[in-house]
Amino acid sequence: MNILYCGDANVGQGIFLSVLSILKHTERDVDVFILTASIDGHVPVGSDFADRLRDVIRDKGNGGDVRLFDITDLFGTCCPEPNMDTRFTPFCMLRLFADLVPEIPDKVLYLDTDVLCRAPFDDMYNTDVSSVEIAGVPDRYGKWFFGNVLRHDYFNSGVLLMNMKKIRESGLLAGCREMCRTKKIFMPDQSSLNKLAVKKKLPGRYNAQKKIHKKTVFKHFTTYFRYLPKFRPVTIKPWDYDKVHEVLKIYEFDDIFEEYEKLKEKGN
Repeated sequence: MNILYCGDANVGQGIFLSVLSILKHTERDVDVFILTASIDGHVPVGSDFADRLRDVIRDKGNGGDVRLFDITDLFGTCCPEPNMDTRFTPFCMLRLFADLVPEIPDKVLYLDTDVLCRAPFDDMYNTDVSSVEIAGVPDRYGKWFFGNVLRHDYFNSGVLLMNMKKIRESGLLAGCREMCRTKKIFMPDQSSLNKLAVKKKLPGRYNAQKKIHKKTVFKHFTTYFRYLPKFRPVTIKPWDYDKVHEVLKIYEFDDIFEEYEKLKEKGN
């Protein structure tokens, strides 16, 4: 299985937790690809982090590797300048450069660093995407305000099964990069992918952005809105253990959280 993450050193814990959750639910080889960069003073993910993550994968008996790519220079060649000061981190846009990294294989599962796995996902990973560029789940809020309301065809980009072979042939990501470089867009990487990609809809259990249900496979700790006593966005990430418990009332990932803390104590 090929898994892709993007980010800087600040999201290292999220990547680690996400990978631990994946290893819990598969015995297949897990190859992790991480795109990172130095942007606006942010520190990129380091090789020592990749080494520790690789050791954990292999200690668990899973074959596979961790490959880290610093694409600072690539990002600079097509900097999405109009979208660098939005509330969304520019590191989300690193995925739009995946086609320029030849080591990334023809099929890859992209995950945001706040996505945890809670069940086997072979069926999802094995989805036939030969005729499309990406497969994903409609966005919790965006499906009502973007795209076609009846079809719910505006995808959340936190979990994407990507047909990199077709993407490279079609130039999809090059088009997305150019759109982000020339236009100010709300949720630039997600919206550009939705506008330009040939897509396939997946069941909601593969990117649960609301409550966890019995059949949920991937839980995405994305921002949501509360309306009382006043309208406000709420952002709780999986590494905010106390808030995950106290606010979201989610406890089923505690074994993953505990394992991560034990690995930290050991120096992993």
